[in-house]
Amino acid sequence: MNISSIEIYKHNKEERIARTWGTTAPGLPYVEEAITNAGNWLIGGDLEVIEPIKYNDGLDRFRMSPAELREEFTRHNADAVFAFQLRNPVHNGHALLMTDTRRRLLEKGYKNPVLLLHPLGGYTKADDVPLSWRMKQHEKVLEDGVLDPETTVVSIFPSPMHYAGPTEVQWHAKARINAGAIFYIVGRDPAVYPGFHVLYPLYLKLILFQFEITFLGNCTSIALRVAAYDKTQGKMAFFDPSRSQDFLFISGTKLIWLLEYPTDASASKERREPSGWVYVSRWLEGVGRILHDSLAPTGYGKVAKPVPA
Repeated sequence: MNISSIEIYKHNKEERIARTWGTTAPGLPYVEEAITNAGNWLIGGDLEVIEPIKYNDGLDRFRMSPAELREEFTRHNADAVFAFQLRNPVHNGHALLMTDTRRRLLEKGYKNPVLLLHPLGGYTKADDVPLSWRMKQHEKVLEDGVLDPETTVVSIFPSPMHYAGPTEVQWHAKARINAGAIFYIVGRDPAVYPGFHVLYPLYLKLILFQFEITFLGNCTSIALRVAAYDKTQGKMAFFDPSRSQDFLFISGTKLIWLLEYPTDASASKERREPSGWVYVSRWLEGVGRILHDSLAPTGYGKVAKPVPA
């Protein structure tokens, strides 16, 4: 990789942290990993890629650049691309949102809207599922037709996870615009670190995101109804406030609980609820034991190191 028009900046770490997270309080993931102990100067400029970065971890075929993704969408004859960001395995709530988004775009008159399933592939915190296992699950979701492989492109988004609420949502949206997306599914709860939720009340998240998205270019946010587990139907459905007692809200954390303790009789009732909200297949066999027994918490967020070309 060559760099021209070099620019050098002082690395104002405290300002960078404050602008990203809205606080400089200790305990934020990624800060100690990549900012606090980093150098005191930053270098930038125009980049020329000589050789693509390779990790040789069996997942390089999923690592497509923005230009390669645009070419892939052209091969799919896509007239619209909608993006979905995730850092955990796909559950049935995710699938409902993605399939319903395509239905809505078809109703708007698009002929072939294509989904960009764009899982995060950089640093994640200790209790997130490792990338290699997430990619196995994403492949199984396509293989079993939970998502349509003919209208879905899966690619690894190489960014680290900052858990920075609305600022991270803005970054995620802008990055997908660069890859050719014109619609971006907005989650109900942008990821932040536990204990810092108070900094990002829901109304503030929505205001910040809607304000910023207007300056991000040709991209439209798609605000969908909340998907929840309908106990009366035994499956995921859109939340009906008139019978709120019939619904269970879901999260990636609950999915990890199910993987770690699929048949644990001592687990809480919440962990033993019916699993219709989770995509269950043979992929799950043994994964729980691997997550529970083999992966130390500090190993979850480890990312493979690139191999020199």
